[in-house]
Parts: sequence; structure tokens; C-alpha cells
Amino acid sequence: MSETLLEINGLTKAYPGVVANDSVSFSIAPGEVHALLGENGAGKSTLVKMIYGLVRPDSGWMRFGSATYEPATPHAARNTGVAMVFQHFSLFEALSVAENVALGMENPPKMRDLASRIRSVSEEYGLPLDPDRLVGELSAGERQRVEIIRCLLQDPKLLIMDEPTSVLTPQEVEILFATLRKLQSEGTAILYISHKLEEIRALCDSATILRLGKVVDTCDPREESARSMAEMMVGATLHVPERAAKAPGEVVLSLSGLSVASANPFGTSLRDVTFEVQAGEVLGIGGVAGNGQDELLAALSGEALSAPDAVRFEGQPVGRLGPKARRMLGLLAAPEERLGHAAAPDMSLIENALLTGAVREDLVGHGFLRWAKTKSFAEKIIAEFDVRTPGAGNAARSLSGGNLQKFVIGREILQRPRCLVVNQPTWGVDASAAAAIRQALLDLAAGGAAVIVISQDLDELMEISDRFAALNEGRLSEPRAAQGLTVEEIGLMMGGAHDMEVAHV
Repeated sequence: MSETLLEINGLTKAYPGVVANDSVSFSIAPGEVHALLGENGAGKSTLVKMIYGLVRPDSGWMRFGSATYEPATPHAARNTGVAMVFQHFSLFEALSVAENVALGMENPPKMRDLASRIRSVSEEYGLPLDPDRLVGELSAGERQRVEIIRCLLQDPKLLIMDEPTSVLTPQEVEILFATLRKLQSEGTAILYISHKLEEIRALCDSATILRLGKVVDTCDPREESARSMAEMMVGATLHVPERAAKAPGEVVLSLSGLSVASANPFGTSLRDVTFEVQAGEVLGIGGVAGNGQDELLAALSGEALSAPDAVRFEGQPVGRLGPKARRMLGLLAAPEERLGHAAAPDMSLIENALLTGAVREDLVGHGFLRWAKTKSFAEKIIAEFDVRTPGAGNAARSLSGGNLQKFVIGREILQRPRCLVVNQPTWGVDASAAAAIRQALLDLAAGGAAVIVISQDLDELMEISDRFAALNEGRLSEPRAAQGLTVEEIGLMMGGAHDMEVAHV
């Protein structure tokens, strides 16, 4: 790795109220896997957008190989040999998988041939995709697969990956890593962004650490611990979530034989889901993406209705109640998709605070919005959950993914729910912010609330859950005490071995 593939020198980019990148410099060699680390809002996304031609730098320069590199568009970047897997999916929901892949290729083959390639490549890498399905009908995990396969078909010289494993299972991560190591051995450079620091240690040759838009450190991840790298990112000692000793209270939420057809014709219907969660308890629900997670959250939040007695909240049948009625009772939810579901992208943070907080925070009276009170509520969320933004008047889409996630989770927690259901609470969130969110969920449970965490991050679930269950093809395994569960037992539960006698064989 003596030569340089990409050299970045003094790149600076400022927006109103914030300097996203401040004279950033580093280089990447052919065949190098280079990590880009930093807290949410540190400037990682802006930097890779400049490399990919989505954003023009205010100053500084780049070289690719021996030539000056000034990509004005992603098309120019792709022509140079740069491909990118985005954290937020750059996909058109009304188009098929194959059509979306074709849009990312300079000279796509005939659709029939492309569909065949997508099937073979996705099967080879263990990320199966149906090229004829509409992207709008795919789960988050399946959409991530489209992004990854689209890039692999481009044969890039430099592959930028922004949180590529956030919705993959551990097995899929291993398959992806095998693919990346093969690409590396063939001379492809990889610029890798992830908040999963153990992944960085396992995969990356070097790392550049950003803080508040500046390069503050570099390291060899193989010679660091995950904790030491996290502390480089935040510039302080990392807080480890602490669980309070508590005895479970009364049953707050119970499901009995819940069966709900998926609103998505290609989704996963829930089948005979039964569990209960008690006051002060965190119930963790794991599973591979697309096994009914979105449908379960919809059934609990009231977006999808069921038989009245299938969902009971504090003894009251609520299966036929919608989201507003359930919120009034204290049953709140935060969905996986931040932009478009949990938050309206073009609305301000003040308006997004109003969207779910109107009832419980008394933000509307006599048909009028209580704007000052709503603004104060948004500012409270920003302050208490360390949301990095110039102000509450900024649009939701202007925030980094992790900061918007902190806002969404904080918005629900500060409404003092009796039961909170969250799906992927720390997806794409840096180590420090993830620890803060997990601590907030633990504190909520310690205060007597029931908490249900749906997540594909098994480490997260084992860290905060009192009991664990797994979704597989719309069925839920019997919840078991999280403490003492082995990886093998968890794998069997996720694979559909609901008779856990099997797990002890």
C-alpha cells in the first residue's frame, strides 16, 4: 500500500451556522480499508458526499490516482471508479429492485440480463433479492441489500460504505466482510463508516477520527480497543449504561394470539404472537430484518388494528384503538424509519415535536397551536438528548441520522410513556449517543415504565434487556431471561426454533 489512490487535502465545507468540515486531510491507498470515525454531526457524511460528487467543497483539493479529482456529480465520481453505499437509502420506491440498480450503472445491460446478475450476485453473497419487487415493498434490511449489491456490480476502485451493516444479521455481516476482504485483495480501496467499533477493529487497516469537523486523531484499529476509539471520537471518558436493580411490577401490556395481516403484500404477517411486559421491564425482541418487526410495531402503536382483546394495555382491550387513543393512555412508539415515518423531513423540529406530542404535552388548545409551548418542548428534547443542530427551527432532514434519532427517541421518552415501543433505537448512532439512548431507555424502565426494544443489534439487546424473544416469519419465540443466553441459543431462536428444548441439545 505504498502508492496513494485518493488524497484529500484541506477540504472545508460550511453551512449556515455550522462548519461541517474544517481543513480535513488524509489519504487512502489501493487495497486499504480505511475507517472514518466520529460522533454524529462530526462531519463524516458531508466529507463522503464531497468525495462522491454530491457536495462541492468550499476550499481544499483532492487527487485520485495521479489526476486532480473534482467530481461535480455522482456520475463523474462513478466514472472515475468511486461507488457508495448510503446510510439513508438513495432508492426510488416506485421502481423495482432491478430498475434501481440500473439507475446506478453507467451502461446497464438489458433488464433480463441485469435481473439474472442481481439474483446470482445477491445469492452468492447471502443477501437474496427478487429483482422484480418494488423497492417500496421492501423492509429496511432488504433495501440495504439493494444498495450493497448495486455497488458490487460496479467493480469500483474505491468503495464508500456508510453504515452498511446496520440492518444485517451477524451471519450476513460475516458474508459481507468476506466479500470486502476479497475486494481488498483485488486492490479495491474501501472507505468504511460505522459506529460498530468491533467491526472497525476486525476489518480496517487504519482510521481517521473526526470531531466537530476536524481531524483530531489517526490510529491502527487493530491496536486499539473499541472503548479507546470511542473516547478518541468524543474526547472524553465513555459512559457505560448502568442498570438499576429492580423487581418487576404489574403487567402493563399483553398480547394474546395476535395475528395481523401485513399491509404490504410482500410483508410478513404476524401469527399468534403472545407475550406480556411488566412495569420496570425491558423486553428485547430480535430477528433478521423482514420477519415482522415493522408489522409488530404497527400493531402495538395502533397503526395496524387487531381483535380488541389481542392487545391489552393495563387490562383494557386496545386492539381497535388507533395511535392517538393509545398515546392518550400512555402507549407510545418510535418506528425504525426516521425520515418519513418517525419525522417529517421538511418540517422543523418544532413541528415534529408537535406531531406526536400534541396530546400528552398539551400543545393544542381550543383549536389553536400553542407555539411557544411547542418550541419549548422541542428545545427541551434538543438540550436533554444533546441533539446537534443550530436550532429547533431547522428542518428534520438537516440533521445527521444519529442526531435525528436522538431527537425522535427523546421526543417519546419526555412524554413519560407508561409503555414505550422502539424499533432500532440506535441504528446508525455513534457509540456515545447509543450509550446515552440505551441509558435513557434503562432509566425509563427504572422509573416504572414498560419498555419493548425491537432491534437487530444483539449486543444492544443483551446489554439492556431483562428478557429476550425473537421474531421469525411473523412468529415470536417464548421470551426468556436474557442473562445467560448463549449465541447458539439466540441463533436458534432467530432461526425459528421456538421449542427451546432444542436449544439445550
